[in-house]
Amino acid sequence: MHRKSAYILFLAVLGLLVIGIVMLFSTSAFARDSHGDVYFFIKRQSIWFGIGLAVCIFVALIDYHFWQRTWWLWFALALLALMLCYFPPLGMRINGSRRWVGVGQLTFQPSEVAKIAAIFFLAAWFSRYEKAGNNVTYGFLVPIAIISLLAGLVLGEVDLGTTALLGATAFVVMFVAGANPLWLGIISFAGLGAILVIATQMSERMGRLSAFLHPQNFKEDAGLQQMQALIAWGSGGMEGLGLGNGRQKMLYLPYAHTDFIFPIIGEELGLRFSLLVVFLFVTIIVCGIMIALHAKDRFGLLLGCGVVSLLALQAAVNIGVTTSLLPNKGLPLPFISYGGSNLVMCLFGIGLLLNIYRQGILEPPHKKRTTVQVRMTPRI
Repeated sequence: MHRKSAYILFLAVLGLLVIGIVMLFSTSAFARDSHGDVYFFIKRQSIWFGIGLAVCIFVALIDYHFWQRTWWLWFALALLALMLCYFPPLGMRINGSRRWVGVGQLTFQPSEVAKIAAIFFLAAWFSRYEKAGNNVTYGFLVPIAIISLLAGLVLGEVDLGTTALLGATAFVVMFVAGANPLWLGIISFAGLGAILVIATQMSERMGRLSAFLHPQNFKEDAGLQQMQALIAWGSGGMEGLGLGNGRQKMLYLPYAHTDFIFPIIGEELGLRFSLLVVFLFVTIIVCGIMIALHAKDRFGLLLGCGVVSLLALQAAVNIGVTTSLLPNKGLPLPFISYGGSNLVMCLFGIGLLLNIYRQGILEPPHKKRTTVQVRMTPRI
């Protein structure tokens, strides 16, 4: 199956992209900020899709060791882009968060670049210090300190969900690299506790936590999205109301074309298509893990595991939020939700996996030549 994993991965991603375009066409016409054009979001997403596809092809063709040699450059660019979020007019404040940088209608989220930059750094670091897993300094403190630079800037944007996602992805890569599980457990609980403390100091985030714990008491304000999402799930049932016949997207469910597009899939296409989406994500995870495990070196292994964990955790959080299993985090569903920055970075990650597969299977490392010494015996 490993030899077909890249083809299965490609088909699974293609299936999610098709579902995303179809559902975006169904939901985006009712968005508040569609500027009176029912095709506004379709046009923009199509442009980002073209950019993402070009990026995916380019990354799939270039040697993935290029990112190992230049990780510091992308890390520095991520830091610079995150800093720009705090300086208007380039840094844009939307819905109380400074997550975007842009000019006019051209915007992107630097936190998406930060996710990939963090994976580059961790994979390169633990490839260089291969036996530093039990070393407190090189196997734990230094990587955590460097990743905290990115996480701190993302946290300052008031983006707790991406901060937690960044930390969880780093945790997975460090665990695969051989870092001490006890240290990772301590820092993960400490980080989760810090995020909860910070959330309690913000009225909006505290409202989301309260709405998660007591949804009936906050169904008109902080818990509106998740409550309407549950109504969408119940209305769709097993078969769904039919493509385009959903009602929650008609301004009942805010941001139905972005973070909460998954419940609209359940409402219009039913539980079967919703489970198909989950199955496609599971397929991507399984194929990605197989590609990473068969990488020809340690950097490829860690890079592949980082990309897979990033996609898997983001999908799991979005599905958990939209089914009221987790508090509202504001993370998009990979390949399906509207959002150019996230779509491009997800396709970037798929390109990395395809390149790791290509070099591990289609271009195996050349065998080292061995010299055979023949001792000549003199003739008598």
